[in-house]
Amino acid sequence: MTTQAPPLKTMLEGLIGTLSVSSTNPACDHTNRPLIDLLAGWLEAAGFRVEILEIPGRPDKWNLLGTLGRGPGGLVLSGHTDTVPFDAPLWSRDPLKLTESDGRFYGLGTSDMKSFFALALEAARGLSARDLECPLMILATADEESSMRGARALADAGRPLGRYAVIGEPTGLRPVRLHKGVMGEAVRLVGRSGHASDPSLGNNALEGMQEILAAVLAWRDELREAYRHPAFKVPYPTLNLGHIHGGDSPNRICGECELHLDLRLLPGLSAEELRAELARRVAAVGERRGLQWTVSPLFEAIPASETPVGSEIVRIGEVLTGHSAEAVSFGTEAPFLSRLGMETLVLGPGDIAQAHQPDEYLAIDRVPPMLDILRALIRRFCLGDKGLPSARQG
Repeated sequence: MTTQAPPLKTMLEGLIGTLSVSSTNPACDHTNRPLIDLLAGWLEAAGFRVEILEIPGRPDKWNLLGTLGRGPGGLVLSGHTDTVPFDAPLWSRDPLKLTESDGRFYGLGTSDMKSFFALALEAARGLSARDLECPLMILATADEESSMRGARALADAGRPLGRYAVIGEPTGLRPVRLHKGVMGEAVRLVGRSGHASDPSLGNNALEGMQEILAAVLAWRDELREAYRHPAFKVPYPTLNLGHIHGGDSPNRICGECELHLDLRLLPGLSAEELRAELARRVAAVGERRGLQWTVSPLFEAIPASETPVGSEIVRIGEVLTGHSAEAVSFGTEAPFLSRLGMETLVLGPGDIAQAHQPDEYLAIDRVPPMLDILRALIRRFCLGDKGLPSARQG
């Protein structure tokens, strides 16, 4: 007796109804194992070989890989299992229940990006391993929204997967081949507190930070002049001063001060090299003023990613969507999949404007074209169908 995955809407209901929030705040963080088990059951029913993969140091978090067919090459359809936390009172509907209304599917993760798993399984419906020249893989990762821990673990393991990958992040059915990297850095100065009536009693860390602010802003101008990538709407690296705190009372010399900043990296720029340059500039001020200083990451940097415009997956994505491949400023798991040797395209049916919002939704009219795209990709990269043109037309 043959089995198969449930109907598309049933899968969407199951995905949206299964809590899988990830967060850097432990009070908001949840395991993704129930969602992994749900997907595993559907994949096994559809004939996929299923591997549930441990993530070092996190016994409550898991990746999943389902494989149909054997051999080298093939196509990976990839998504993340987690969502961001949500404020239920701000929703007009139950965020953990799929609601169909006004031509939309509402629910947490409909756009970003649980729905992609159901669409991938639906696109593969009816296929068997013997049909495929190259394998089809469906990959589900953990903690993309908080740390990209799942994708990092895959990259660190170094196990080859497919030749090509499509990540179903919300791109509005437009192919994306590159995005900026993301860094968050903390600059901390420690001086010496003392009574405000006599400056010689202390060493003011806040005054030192004022000098560092000037140095960092000057560096921002240098980065803007030195690096350009015309594919991006903002074609240069950006540096944002996002948070500062120092001292505890106006009548005490400020003994400690901390600055948090955000850096968005163009492809080709190294987070390690930028952090070292930031540290060099902070050190110049700190040592001259006799202040202790540190520069440390707020989180592990997300690298920038760029798939060449001539890549086969990019060209086919352009043909199927009718759009030239674009650049975005938000980060994805693409650089980690690329480390495994895959040419990677980001392409999904949702909209980034819906991501992380109350009443998140996926427009239902996006479903048929996304299924057509996925089926065409499977034919091209797994079934050996060369009928699709290999370059953008028009």
